[in-house]
Amino acid sequence: MITTMEKYVVDTSIIIDGEITKLIEAGTLTNCEIIIPVAVLDELQSQASQHKDYGFVGLEEIKKIRELAEKNNIILRFEGERPSMEDIKLARHGRIDAIIKDIAKKNGATFYTADYVQALVAQVEGVKTSYSKPQIKISDLEFEKFFDTQTMSIHLKEGTLPLAKRGKPGGFSLVEIDETILTKEYLEGITKEILEASRATRLGIIEISKSGVIVIQYKDFRVVVTHSPFSSSYEITITHPIVKMSLEQYTISEKLMKRISEEAEGILISGAPGSGKSTFASSLADFYSNKGKIVKTFESPRDLSVNKKVTQYTQLEGSFENAADILLLVRPDYTIFDEVRRFHDFRVFSDLRLAGVGMVGVVHAHAPLDAIQRFIGKVELGMIPHILDTVVFIQAGRVSKVYELEFKVKVPTGMTEQDLARPVIEIRNFEDHVLEYEIYTYGEENIVIPISKESKSGGIEKLAESKIRDTIRRFDSDAEIEILSNNSIRVRVDKESIPSIIGRGGVTVNDLEKTLGVHIDVVPKEESSRGGEWFEMSESGNNFILEVDISKSGMDAEIYVNDKNALSTRVGKNGKIIIAKKSTAGRRLIDAVMSKSDIKVTVHD
Repeated sequence: MITTMEKYVVDTSIIIDGEITKLIEAGTLTNCEIIIPVAVLDELQSQASQHKDYGFVGLEEIKKIRELAEKNNIILRFEGERPSMEDIKLARHGRIDAIIKDIAKKNGATFYTADYVQALVAQVEGVKTSYSKPQIKISDLEFEKFFDTQTMSIHLKEGTLPLAKRGKPGGFSLVEIDETILTKEYLEGITKEILEASRATRLGIIEISKSGVIVIQYKDFRVVVTHSPFSSSYEITITHPIVKMSLEQYTISEKLMKRISEEAEGILISGAPGSGKSTFASSLADFYSNKGKIVKTFESPRDLSVNKKVTQYTQLEGSFENAADILLLVRPDYTIFDEVRRFHDFRVFSDLRLAGVGMVGVVHAHAPLDAIQRFIGKVELGMIPHILDTVVFIQAGRVSKVYELEFKVKVPTGMTEQDLARPVIEIRNFEDHVLEYEIYTYGEENIVIPISKESKSGGIEKLAESKIRDTIRRFDSDAEIEILSNNSIRVRVDKESIPSIIGRGGVTVNDLEKTLGVHIDVVPKEESSRGGEWFEMSESGNNFILEVDISKSGMDAEIYVNDKNALSTRVGKNGKIIIAKKSTAGRRLIDAVMSKSDIKVTVHD
């Protein structure tokens, strides 16, 4: 009598969950035939090729099934056609699932699946089905043992001891939390456990999944997994907020509380990584929500700890610009934009603020001024005060500094001529209204100037002095400049340079005095001693490279051809000045080289 072997067809879900290997090891499956559809193998291979963890897990499980099959009198074979392009396009609509079920029908096999919907459809179609509800650990996950009430984050990397940051923002330490060297297999097990728990519950969501990177928000843990090809080794970083604060718990003045409550609608929260910016942003979101405001967040990943009334949005089809279109339709009163980093993030923040939405942005910065400067060049300078009105700097978990921005048309501090009036952004200390910085355009440059007591009294501040030197040295590379008073200077130049500075009828020097806002006294130097820096000139592609001493890196440089200024620039890294051949200065250098003219480089602070 010939005994017919039982046949089983398995799908992707049952393989990834490891249920088949468990059944074989338990002796439930033996003396049988296991059929794996080629479509399943292709799907796992595709995921693994994209460096997605599910693909690797599935392929490792098939490898285990093959090894166990040889020991348990089980025949393992693959059956079916490779999915066509049309099948792949329709995969979301159940085409691949239908192919797998058809193989089970054809072989009269029992269909094994861990997907409830797939099992239900198979039963409706009359396919003999075994639904295995996955036994997934959803509490006391392995990584949670590393956390206590003082742990801000854990850092797990293969080949090293596990580390944790413990303490609080501004006062934490990095400590070893176990004496066992971590292995790749152990870290992969932690990742699999988190993925399974996220898939089986609504407590976790995959925020980012790219080649070599996966970011998961599991409960209030942010999990970042990196491996080849993105990182050189397998690594898991898990962060966890240890403090949940209300706005009232921060030490802030009544004046600032009133500002936040009634006036501020363009708030920028800045601080260094780990300073407590996101904690303050979460407190602000809850504060506005409790005041009866509609509050949304823009996050990627979504890890702010906010109350249930606040809806957390992420990128729509990979873009916050697309999400902004939807945000305007739901008409929020305030939007918390966590981690404004990329160029387009600043534009989206600005567009939403100008559209009338109250905006709170979170920006990495080591000083409060740095946060404002990050907007320069991304939006028009004059629009910044209309976008930002309050800048809050967080340090060690507390409010360290607050600035307010005002827009005025005035003569910049330190300049004297009234016709030098221009649009100026004033940055004032919020608490005492003292002016600390001014931002304005000088020539073609955007200038940020610290305002000292001396500059407020009318002295020539550092910018003006620098600009005076740059302007005069265009006429004489070795001009000597002496500042006589708040609005008067003496310039010593070679005799042959004096006519060009004075100009016909004094028109040139008068224009210079008007532009610089100072009286200029031009006198000849006793001796003409034009010098210049040592430099080497070479060509690289479409550029000239003038290399000076590396110690001059970062300094201002003037390049002269036959003692006439050809270019004012800055010495780059490694003492190199790069000049495009197609630029005006580049063409002058070409002519100078061809005619063997004198080329000179001067460098100054």
